[in-house]
Formats: sequence, C-alpha cells, structure tokens
Amino acid sequence: MGDGSTGIKKNMIDEMNLRERAIYWTKHTGVLPAIKIKDEDDVIPYIHAMHAGGARVVEITMTTPCALEHFKAISAQFKGEVLVAAGTVLDAATARAAILAGVSVIVSPAFRPEVIATARRYGAACYSGAFTATECLAAMEAGADMVKIFPAALGGPKYLTNLKMVFPEMNLIPSGGISLENAAEYIHCGACAISGARNFFDYEMVKKEGVAWVTRQVATYIEIVAKAKADAPPLP
Repeated sequence: MGDGSTGIKKNMIDEMNLRERAIYWTKHTGVLPAIKIKDEDDVIPYIHAMHAGGARVVEITMTTPCALEHFKAISAQFKGEVLVAAGTVLDAATARAAILAGVSVIVSPAFRPEVIATARRYGAACYSGAFTATECLAAMEAGADMVKIFPAALGGPKYLTNLKMVFPEMNLIPSGGISLENAAEYIHCGACAISGARNFFDYEMVKKEGVAWVTRQVATYIEIVAKAKADAPPLP
C-alpha cells in the first residue's frame, strides 16, 4: 500500500500555475530538449516522442517556420501535459506573440532585459541566455527564472563550477556542445538541467530509425541526469 506521497506531489503540481509548473518540470526531468523542424513537418509526432521519453517541457525555436502555429497546435493537443518553450527569442514583441500563442517558457540565447520583462508581465517563465558572470547576475536581477549558459562548450563543465561558486542559488542550464558523454559532468559541475537541439533531435537519425530514436535519446539523457544528480559530489 502506497504512502500517498505520489498523490500529494500530483496535487502540489496541479495547484501550480504554468510558470511554476514549467520550472518544476525542467528541474525535475533535468532536460530541456529543443526541436527545429522543416516547413512541411508536423511537430506533433516529435512532441509525442519526447513526451514518451519523459520530457515535460519542450522547446521550439523561433527560427522554425510557422513557429507560432506550432505553439498553438501543441497547446491545444497536450493541454498542459507537455509545456512549450519558445526558443531563440530576441525581442519583446516576439516574446509576447509566443506567449499569446500558448507557450509557458521564453528562452533567449543572450541577455535581453526586455524579453525577461515581457515574460514576467505575461506570467511566463524566462530562461535567459548569458555567458559571463556579469550577464548571469544581470539576468537574475532582471527577473530570469533560470540562466541558459550559451555557448556552454566555450567554457566547458568546469566553467559552471566557477559560476556556481559565486552564485550558488542560480539555476544554470548549459546549452551548446552537450552530449551523452559530458552531460553527467555538467550536472556534477552545477547544472540543474541540460538543453540542446541536435543532441535530442537529429534529422539523420530520425530518418534512419524513426521517431523512436527521439524517445530513446530523451529517456537516456533523463536517466544520465538523474543518476548524476544522485551521486553529485558537493561543489567546492
């Protein structure tokens, strides 16, 4: 007989607003997979594949053709079971349009204070891009919920350790250059989640193995992240 903790957790999540739920699921799953699709593609099968692998927040980049229409379709079909993040958002107008189309998270590749302000105004989470310590602090002071370290490969996992030593409470999501081989090290060095596009969604692999490849890839990353969090050594 269960102790009811699962039910309690579900009730807690159900009572969260979409911003809070997006932040919770990003931390809990430890992944923020991104998709950039072609004109003729239907995004829904890929979202189903990522959801089957365990993803609860999925990013669609604004460089994707008809991104706003995809946001509307995902929101209508999944009704909160999968939350949508708009990626590569560079200005306030784009952030507003994406939120009105149904996204719960705004993700930028760089520190854009007007993007953060718009996300907060409309009740969406904001994962602001940054790289330097100055940018990270500015993003948090502007109201970002998490800081996306991009391009992460430029500094590598140890760079996150240096940032966490200065900003221990900051939620960092490295993006760019994350792989199955180094994901655990990024978590050990202080990342709360990992992000990326090709590491979760690769057209060539999908062409060879079908959308099941996407499901396996997401599930593998989630497993790696969970294990890394469980055995992560204390940061210096």
